[in-house]
Amino acid sequence: MTDTTPGRADHATPGQALRFAFGTLTVLPVRCTRWDRAAARGGMAAAPLAGLVVGGCAGGLGWLFLLLGASPALAAVAAVAVPAVLTRGLHLDGLADVADGLGSGKPAQDALRIMKQSDIGPFGVITLLLTLLGQVAALASLYDASPSRGALAATVAGVTARCALTLACRAGVPAARPGGLGAAVAEALRARWALAVTALVLALAGAALSWHGVVAVLLALTGSELLLHHCVRRFGGVTGDVFGSLAETAATTALVTLTLG
Repeated sequence: MTDTTPGRADHATPGQALRFAFGTLTVLPVRCTRWDRAAARGGMAAAPLAGLVVGGCAGGLGWLFLLLGASPALAAVAAVAVPAVLTRGLHLDGLADVADGLGSGKPAQDALRIMKQSDIGPFGVITLLLTLLGQVAALASLYDASPSRGALAATVAGVTARCALTLACRAGVPAARPGGLGAAVAEALRARWALAVTALVLALAGAALSWHGVVAVLLALTGSELLLHHCVRRFGGVTGDVFGSLAETAATTALVTLTLG
């Protein structure tokens, strides 16, 4: 899977970067042709593009349900289901695992062991339930106010969720353990590149939803950064589960913020 072309070890083409982003962050039939630090760097910088596709599909399906006569609540359920399907539920699983790890109150290595277990504990169940209810309730309110606003909100939430991953891959945020996606992408991006991607996401959110979109993205990324800081302090770094929890935290915060004011 690693590209061994001479002279290309430190650089990934845009195509390879996109393949990495879509191949690792979605279940879309995109084959990762390269798995190394260069591909990880480009792929995680392009992560919001994967979020644009996932969020756009979510928002579009909800809008379609409304056109077919469904209630805003049912449209919201359909929209929330799309990211879960297109990621095989990996982000939701990561959110539950991190909740169990943090909720255990155990030292870092014990908490990481708990997070690797296949079962979900009470902290994970409660966190999943409240998160999904919050997402559905927020989108139902947005779809009820305006079908187009609900669709745009779902799209912005998808992009923001992946932007949180881009920020978490910046230099200075180590991996909690060797191996896995967390170690593959940890510290892959220079901080200035992560901030440049964030600025672009803020601009797009502003174009789609005016100042409300900008505020939603800022609050969502602030929430994910606070969670990231806590996870690094508790676990010693990031893991694939931590990335999943950051994405769901950012998406939920963005949606809830868009219902306010």
